Amino acid sequence: MFRKVLIANRGEIAVRVIRACKELGMRTVAVHSQCDVDALHVRLADEAVCIGPNSASRSYLHIPALVAAAEITGADAIHPGYGFLSESAAFAEVCRRCQITFIGPTPEAMRAWGDKVSARAQARRFGIPLLPGTDTLAHLSDALDAARELGFPLMLKASGGGGGRGLKIVRDEAALVRAFDSARAEAQAGFGNPELFLERFIERPRHIELQVIADHHGHVSCVGERECSIQRRHQKLLEESSPGLLSGAAHGRLIEVAVEALRETGYRSLGTLEFIVDEQGAAYFLEMNTRVQVEHPVTEMVTGLDLVAEQILVAAGGRLTIPVKPMAPRGHAIECRVNAEDPVTFAPSPGRITEYHPPGGTGVRVDGGVYGGCVVPPHYDSLLAKVIVHAATRPQAIARMRRALDEFIVEGVRTNLALHRRIIEHPMFTSGPMSTRFLEETVLRDPSPRVNLDAAAARPLR
Repeated sequence: MFRKVLIANRGEIAVRVIRACKELGMRTVAVHSQCDVDALHVRLADEAVCIGPNSASRSYLHIPALVAAAEITGADAIHPGYGFLSESAAFAEVCRRCQITFIGPTPEAMRAWGDKVSARAQARRFGIPLLPGTDTLAHLSDALDAARELGFPLMLKASGGGGGRGLKIVRDEAALVRAFDSARAEAQAGFGNPELFLERFIERPRHIELQVIADHHGHVSCVGERECSIQRRHQKLLEESSPGLLSGAAHGRLIEVAVEALRETGYRSLGTLEFIVDEQGAAYFLEMNTRVQVEHPVTEMVTGLDLVAEQILVAAGGRLTIPVKPMAPRGHAIECRVNAEDPVTFAPSPGRITEYHPPGGTGVRVDGGVYGGCVVPPHYDSLLAKVIVHAATRPQAIARMRRALDEFIVEGVRTNLALHRRIIEHPMFTSGPMSTRFLEETVLRDPSPRVNLDAAAARPLR
């Protein structure tokens, strides 16, 4: 077991990791930029180190400062959380050279599965279904030649990352010409890697993912499925988990092949295989995230597992506590991401939180990184908290989420709570399933709901 773990992150995921470490009996070190000196993760950790100014590139992304903080405090492991350096093979390599355990996959595994083009090659090798696409495209002329062969519409995607950065939907050659240089620039700025590739675009897909975890003793387990189709500009807003999101013999075989691929390639840690499901129900491999996901709590709620604790135990060389054939998921879980942003324009809303009251009660969990009186800085992601509910059935979970959102009080900054209320009350959401275009084609299409969103966000406390 590790003696002390440094969390190379901030916000709610840093708080989540601190909690797991403390339950495992490990001391924790928080790192923070100058503006995060009073952040919740800093308050909860056993020790804290300032690693630089407010800019992420000079603090949370600054590898020398992070490693120095670990060495100064005597931390023998680093947990990267999600985002920032969580999928940086270079960071994992530096940790290895400094004899500090990186709580995640090896650098080799990250390169094999974290890079989208390389991950497509791995999927092809093991027979995991793929959308038609290309390898890395060096020049616009290569992209145009490939597009003529594949046919439009297509997605121009960044090889080195996700979250919608560098992703452009192109429906003809002129659109591809316009998008190519800007996508390269976004990819370089977001991931330090300008490489792009093309992939067939499905107009109204579902976004389904498989949560997997593997240890150093040959045990690889798929512990659940998640529905992540509620998105805005390729950014997830609401996620769900329950049995049977992927169904049928073909999908059962898909899970078997994915698990075998990870075992054969020596993958060791948490990971998420993401799939696009077309209108006919066929699933195609999209990418793999070689880290803990923002939406991992919905899997924890339906399985009873602590995925972060399992991830830490695996990194320490331990065996998974999950049975070889894990218990079937129970009930239904929903997660809403609560962001500090205007619910109509989606512009970030930094500032001081003057009042904060998270919901509670049976089947409700809140993973947050803020408190009443703290400041939400403008320099980072706007995620404040995640509301997660669990119930026996999906209708019961929706009713519970509706109640939880109504209880959630955040004052001083604007939030997207009103948007989440409209989503879960929409008839198409309650009837399900939805495509990734649900939001733009329903809640955000009619101007009147947008006015209602604005009004609901400003309503006085009752």
